[in-house]
Parts: sequence; C-alpha cells; structure tokens
Amino acid sequence: MKIARTISEARAFINELRQQQEGSAAGRIVGFVPTMGYLHEGHASLLRRSRQESGISVLSIFVNPIQFGPNEDLDRYPRSEEADLQLAEREGVDVVFLPSVEEMYPEERRTTVTVTGVTERLCGASRPGHFDGVATVVSKLFNIIKPDKAFFGAKDAQQVAVLQKMVKDLNMDVDIVPCPIVREEDGLALSSRNAYLSEEQRREALVLSRSLREASIRIQTEDVTPQQIVDDVTQAIQTSPIAEIDYVEMLSFPDLAPIHPEHGLSELRASGGSAILALAVKFGSTRLIDNAIMKLKEAPLHV
Repeated sequence: MKIARTISEARAFINELRQQQEGSAAGRIVGFVPTMGYLHEGHASLLRRSRQESGISVLSIFVNPIQFGPNEDLDRYPRSEEADLQLAEREGVDVVFLPSVEEMYPEERRTTVTVTGVTERLCGASRPGHFDGVATVVSKLFNIIKPDKAFFGAKDAQQVAVLQKMVKDLNMDVDIVPCPIVREEDGLALSSRNAYLSEEQRREALVLSRSLREASIRIQTEDVTPQQIVDDVTQAIQTSPIAEIDYVEMLSFPDLAPIHPEHGLSELRASGGSAILALAVKFGSTRLIDNAIMKLKEAPLHV
C-alpha cells in the first residue's frame, strides 16, 4: 500500500499502477473512496465494494475545512491516522491520499463549485455553504485521482444526489456509486461523529432508526400523506427528552423535490418513483443524520 501526501505523489502512484495493469482493461479501473478519516465499518464496506469493482483501489483522507461552517466541529472532528491506515491496508487499498490543508488549498481559493436545486433543503438549508465545500473538494479530488468509480455511503443521501448532479452537469467521466447505510446491531447508523456521544445520548439516538423503520412500514402498507409521516416521526423523536430536531422531511428522490401533500405518494407510486424520509437531530452538541430511501410500490399493501 502506497501513502501519498502530495498531489504529485498520488498521481504518480496511480499512473504507475495503471501502467502495471496495461494489458487488462478491468484491472485499470480506478475505484475511489473519499473520506474525512476516523474510519469505521461503514467506510470499510465502501472500500470492499471498491476492491470488488476496481482493479486499483484508492482512499483519500482529508478533513475538508471549506465544508464546515463557522460554528461547526472542524477543530474537534475526530482523527485517527494510524488506525485508518491499518484499516485501509486490511481492506486491500492500493493508494491512500493523505494531503494537508496547505497541499489542497495552497493559495487563496477563487473557484467554487456550486450545485443548485438539490442543495436547497435538508442539510443544504441547515448548513449554508456546506455543499459548495463538498462539491469543490470532490471536484478537486476527482481531478487528482481521475477515478472511474467513486463510492459513497447512502447515509449522506443528499451528498450523493448533489454529486450525481454535479457529475452529470459537468460531464465528469466518473460513476457515482451509492452504497447502503451500515448500522450497528441496535440500528444506529455508523458515523464518525458517534464518537462524540455519551452513553445516554447514544441510547437515546436509537429513536432515529426506530422511527424511520416504523415510518417505512407505514408508507408501504397504508394510505398516508407525507405530512402524516413527518408528524409521526417528529412525535416519535420528541419522546426523547434530549433530542433537538433540526429537520424531518419527506421528499422525492433523487431530485429532493417536495411531494404534493395530498396525492404526491400516489403519483410517485404510479411513476415507479422513490421517496426519501430524511432527518437531522442533535443529541447534546452532536448532530446526527439518517434516512430511509423507499422505492414506492404500485399500491399500499394492507396488512
């Protein structure tokens, strides 16, 4: 496993691996997993998928400052380089790109990648400028790594939608591959920020996956409106005395557009569309996100 701390090293290592695989078209496919480090089993699942579908597997670890707001957790975001490298080697990564902030942003930045529409709701509304920072750094990473496939977890479903739109609009030659949410046995979605939770906060945070699971069943088995689902999930989360709701929304997916309050779910069912039930909730100072993406059935099943 090669470790690159500069852009020139990353490019050189990847080019070398491509040349070694010159006789094999499949072997030259570069799979890429961009992360901010503090890796867990969710990241490991992305790396395994990359290894399965690519001849060359690349991981980046970079805590990107331009996607954090002024009052967010940039300075205390968890970091664990040694453990991250051990996990990467275990999962068969070929190249780990570990740049510094100075390497990625060596001078005053005058270029920003902005994706509109899909960024206007959910975390885009709660964290102004966040997705500009995400789109900009991922564009830079794609230009450096030149991957054929990039793997992202569906827990950050809005991020996936934003990057799919960016790649399509800018004709980038890379496939965005969404991968399923990985959860603890008790249902909590894996996240680097889970490390911030106290024992009580972690226990109370289980209300998120529980409310999503119950709502998903109701959507597929009953005639309900989006607002009824949002109200039910909101009420369920509010049973936790320490939960502070940022948002609970139900939207069409992947365009993240509002669903008509009365007959929107029927229209989505008729068209074979999908919906996302997404939420962001704070427990103490830790903000957690989670979601359920549903391919709606032709008609509700009454059970």
